[in-house]
Amino acid sequence: MLSSGRSLLRTAGARRGLIASRGARRLSTTPRVLFGVDPREEAIFTDEHWEMRQSLNKLIERDINPHVDEWEAAKAFPAHQVIKQLGEGGFLGPTREVEYGGLGLDYSYSMAIAEELGNILCGGVPMAIGVHTDMATPALSRFGSPELKREFLAPSVAGDILSCIGVSEVGSGSDVASIKTTAVPKKGSDDLVINGGKMWITNGAQADWMCLLANTSEGPPHKNKSLICLPMKTKGVTIAKKIDKLGNHSSDTAQIFFEDVVVPLKNIIGEEGKGFTYQMMQFQEERLWGTASVLLPMERAISQTVEYCRQRKAFGHSILDNQVVHYRLAELETEVEALRSLHYRAIGLYLKGHDVTKLASMAKLKAGRLTREVTDSCLQYWGGMGYTAEVDISRMYRDLRLLSIGAGADEVMLSIICKLSGTLPK
Repeated sequence: MLSSGRSLLRTAGARRGLIASRGARRLSTTPRVLFGVDPREEAIFTDEHWEMRQSLNKLIERDINPHVDEWEAAKAFPAHQVIKQLGEGGFLGPTREVEYGGLGLDYSYSMAIAEELGNILCGGVPMAIGVHTDMATPALSRFGSPELKREFLAPSVAGDILSCIGVSEVGSGSDVASIKTTAVPKKGSDDLVINGGKMWITNGAQADWMCLLANTSEGPPHKNKSLICLPMKTKGVTIAKKIDKLGNHSSDTAQIFFEDVVVPLKNIIGEEGKGFTYQMMQFQEERLWGTASVLLPMERAISQTVEYCRQRKAFGHSILDNQVVHYRLAELETEVEALRSLHYRAIGLYLKGHDVTKLASMAKLKAGRLTREVTDSCLQYWGGMGYTAEVDISRMYRDLRLLSIGAGADEVMLSIICKLSGTLPK
């Protein structure tokens, strides 16, 4: 068993078939089996991974997917409720220490969960979950004091509190070194005083605490930053607005201001001044998570398009019978499998302790570009129906566009790859 006291490895119910939604038929399949590959046969996954994924899939189909359309329309989902359900199932901390409620497993289990979350029929909910599990807490788990782990990590793993990550600012997106938010020592006390603001914060309107990156000294930009555990109910924290976005509607995204916010110095994660380095490490797991989370949505886009084009007739035969269509879909399927191989290689090396910055950046770059290519190409074959809100493909087209921007834009990934390849001009 993977955990004691939790029914983590359960037999899943029947896999998804055709489901009805908003009056239009949503074609839902099991792409990995459809494409002739059983996940248990993958090099990095075992039967235990598969049992965990089955259990998670059962929760997704029972407690999440039936409500996705409602949450998308409301532009919000009950994050605390969903996080608690996932925490009770043991899905929020597979790699975290057992002492703090985790399962103490290796990183491949986080990737199995991230990939399975791709079966959620929108991008906003899995993104919110991923921020909580693989973006806000890795540094805390790795470098945080026992006291901070008890206060913030353990309840996050249990699903009792919701987290967010505060890095981006209005003038500092992918350029992390240029952030302006400060956290300076308060004279005559053991406190920090935080001033500034953060932008595009996923879970920002609902989160209980933030893993905040701020300048804590006047030193060089790569050595003057710290990660800080910031309770969001602290006086001086203001949710300025919820941001209306192109996609990922069910996930709340906020602009947040800090005015003379006081937190204890002990809330600094690890060493003061090491925040930039810690955040770069967190970014690697964030980018691997992002790649894993889009594999199934891309396969779903292709498989749904195959079925729709097979059924749809034009000029006396199905759309799928046109060589340009089935050849293009074959190309897209091939590209997804190539991305999966790159991604799994990065995970395999990461499990062995290697620095996979270059491979993770390559995978994230490829994933961002391929999600755009897959959704755009597939939507085209749906014709007018693809331009409506009645089918999955239009939602995937909107939601997956973010991957080329968030967690480091494509251009930043290219810069990292060039730097590590020795081709970046000095």
